[in-house]
Amino acid sequence: MARLREFAPKAGTHYARLRNLDLGPGRHQHVSGLSPALRRRLISEQEVVSAVVDEQGLDAGEKFISEVFWRTYWKGWLEQRPSVWAGYLRAVDHEKQWLDHDRDRATRFSQAVEGRSGIDCFDAWAAELNETGYLHNWARMQFASIWIFTLGLPWELGAAHMFSRLIDADPASNTLSWRWVAGLHTKGKAYLADGERIRAMTQGRFSPQGLARRALIPADSIDSPEASAPRPAVPLQKGVSSLLLLTAEDLSLETLPQIGALSIDALAVLPGDSEADAVALADALARARQRWPDTQVLGPFGVSDLRLARTVGFRQIVTGFAPVGPIADRLSALKVDAEREGLALTEYQRSWDVDAWPYCGKGFFPLKEKIPMLMSLNGDQR
Repeated sequence: MARLREFAPKAGTHYARLRNLDLGPGRHQHVSGLSPALRRRLISEQEVVSAVVDEQGLDAGEKFISEVFWRTYWKGWLEQRPSVWAGYLRAVDHEKQWLDHDRDRATRFSQAVEGRSGIDCFDAWAAELNETGYLHNWARMQFASIWIFTLGLPWELGAAHMFSRLIDADPASNTLSWRWVAGLHTKGKAYLADGERIRAMTQGRFSPQGLARRALIPADSIDSPEASAPRPAVPLQKGVSSLLLLTAEDLSLETLPQIGALSIDALAVLPGDSEADAVALADALARARQRWPDTQVLGPFGVSDLRLARTVGFRQIVTGFAPVGPIADRLSALKVDAEREGLALTEYQRSWDVDAWPYCGKGFFPLKEKIPMLMSLNGDQR
C-alpha cells in the first residue's frame, strides 16, 4: 500500500513516457513494482487502478491502467482455453527430454540460463533474473525474443525457466506473453528484438551484436481451441462450519465482506512453490488470524488433513478462485479427495474477473474498449 501511494503520482504521463526504460537492477523507479503483490492479490487490481484514477483520472492514467488490464486479459484468455496450459506443460516435458538427445541445443540452453550467451544485454538480464527474481517487463520481451529468434531455443523452455525464477510468476501472463513474442498468440505477428532500440531503452548500458534480423516463427506445439465459457466458481455455502484455505492466488480474503459473513472456524494454507510464496502466505495467515482470532490454525494443509477436518465438524473448505495454473491443478486434485470425505471445496471469485473475462476471448482490444465501463461498476472490494 505504501508503494502504491508512492507510485500513484507518477502513474500518468510520467509512466507513459518512461515506463519502457530499463535502468538496471534496483533502478526500476519508472514502474510500480507492485507485480509480486498483485500476482498474489495481497493488493487487488481494483485497489491499484482506483488509486491511480483518484490521482490521475482515467484519461491521464490510461497507459498504466491498460497494463493492469493486460494481466486480466491474459488470465481471462487462458481461462477460456485451459487446454493451452495442459499443452504447454506437455511441451515443456518434451523439450526437456529432447535436450538429452541434442548436445548442441543443450549447450545453448545452459549458456542461456547461466548468462553465458555472449550477448551483453541477454547475459545481464539472465543474471538479474537469477539473482533477484525480477526483470523489467520490457526487458522480458527482449529476453524472450533473443532466446527464440537469435539463440534458436524452444520458447517453452524459456517460459518455464522464467516462470521458475520470477517472484511475480503468473501462469497466464508468462506463458501467453512468450507465445505472443514467438508469433503464436497473434498468429504470424512476432516480436523481434532490435539492438538500437535496446541501446536506447537501456541508456547505452548495452549494445548487443548479432541479433536475429528475421523472426522465424516456430511451429506451434499447442492446439489453441476456440474460446469457451470460463469455469464457474463453486458457490460458497452459508451457515456451515468452514475452513478457510489460503493459497497464493488470493491473499487478502479477510478483507472481503462475503468471506467475513461465513462461519470461519479454522485457517490453513496451501504451501506455495517459492520463498516469495512462503513469505506472502505467512503474512496472509497472520492477517487472517487477526480477523478471526478464535479460530483453529492448521497451518500447511494437505490430503492427510481432510479426514481430520471432517471429523471435527467442518462442512466446507473455502478458498479464493484459482485461475488456470499450478495452484488450480493442485486444488482440483484436493477437491476430489475432499468430496470423498464429504467436504465441499467452495470458491470466492472476485467480480473483477467475472466482469472482465467475457471480453478476453480474442484480442486485447475488446477488453480495452470496455475499461471505462468496467471501472464504473460499483464495489470497492472486487
